[in-house]
Amino acid sequence: MTPRPRRIPRPVIEVQDVERVYRISEDLAVRALDGVWLRIERGEFVAIMGSSGSGKSTLMNILGCLDAPTAGRYLLDGADVSDIPEDDLADLRNRKIGFVFQSFNLVPRTSAVANVELPLAYAGLGRAERRRRAAAALAAVGMLDRMDHLPSELSGGQQQRAAVARAIVTNPAIVLADEPTGNLDSHSTADILAIFRRLNAGGRTIVLITHEADVAACARRIVRLADGRVVSDEPIAREDAA
Repeated sequence: MTPRPRRIPRPVIEVQDVERVYRISEDLAVRALDGVWLRIERGEFVAIMGSSGSGKSTLMNILGCLDAPTAGRYLLDGADVSDIPEDDLADLRNRKIGFVFQSFNLVPRTSAVANVELPLAYAGLGRAERRRRAAAALAAVGMLDRMDHLPSELSGGQQQRAAVARAIVTNPAIVLADEPTGNLDSHSTADILAIFRRLNAGGRTIVLITHEADVAACARRIVRLADGRVVSDEPIAREDAA
């Protein structure tokens, strides 16, 4: 019997020769990304590093479908995002991608659990199911006992834990984190990175944008950008990776 050909899994993220040019004026343009190629497999933990102006935040916006390339292709789970209508793209983004930002982006006068519920409200889930899933997400990051507190009643580390809970409450395959420890002390930074490692161990793809080498070291692969180009892409050998 002729063996069936082995099916090669498609990457969850594939960036093909992507450029992003911002037109400042008729005579001035800024090339933020200049021919980027990047492939991220399902379940990877990748840190993207670069100095200010390297293009890392622009790349994250494209990976998160918040911006579109000027040229090249971006395939999300095999689908070319340029072929997806805007309304469908917003739904896809809500289902497949969770976002964590440096500034937390929590609604100030809303409790932690209500903040975590927001993506589920956009998805049309009923109140009881929203509350159940939000409480489970907060429990996963050690915040269940603070679920009724306002952001102003939480420390920076606790606010970021709530933001991570909001990012994972829709059970996305991918979590994009843009400088998620930039406003945290060393203890809170360690806590947040430990949560990302647990999420990755559970099968989620984590893409971490950072300029800090010690933060990037928690990933399993580091991609470095400079002047809008990938200048290195290397795996990390860690003792806990065995």
